[in-house]
Amino acid sequence: MFWSPAAYADQTTTRILMLGDSITAGYGLPQGEALPDQLERMLLKEGYQVRIINGGVSGDTMAQGQARLEWLLGEEPEIVIVALGANDALRGLPTDQMAEALDAILKRLQEVGAKVLLVGMEAPRNFGPGYGNMFREVYIDAVETYGVAYYPFLLEGVALKPELNQPDGIHPNAEGTGVIAESLLPSLVPILPK
Repeated sequence: MFWSPAAYADQTTTRILMLGDSITAGYGLPQGEALPDQLERMLLKEGYQVRIINGGVSGDTMAQGQARLEWLLGEEPEIVIVALGANDALRGLPTDQMAEALDAILKRLQEVGAKVLLVGMEAPRNFGPGYGNMFREVYIDAVETYGVAYYPFLLEGVALKPELNQPDGIHPNAEGTGVIAESLLPSLVPILPK
């Protein structure tokens, strides 16, 4: 068999799947500015051989992400960034339902041997502190159970800052998405192949 640079690149490139919702999908952003795109560019610039697969679908809840997972695993990712929960929070869905779906996602990823970065979300304050605490506990319990890498709040440093968000005040603009990508890097780099 002849050596081919393309085949070699494929073997040495780490495939990362980002399983998420509209923030992952790049809702309202120009082509190439979605979170997976920006994160991939930053990692390539740092010398990491990676390809990030955008597994984001606008409006997806944790359960809907779980329903799509098997199909996305066809990409054979070595690392999966799980960034779901925002739509569960916005709809005030029961946290036990969300916990069940997250547990199923992490169990399946453990079975296929993928490393995981779990990215948390915060519930809107209008549901009260009780719901907010239960919502946060879903992520914390999952981290304790599965020992995965964890970044507590996807929108850290971006939420409630008009200059980093689109007019809807919910979805980050391209600059805000860049802030998120930079913030995620320190949690992602330790689980990348050396």
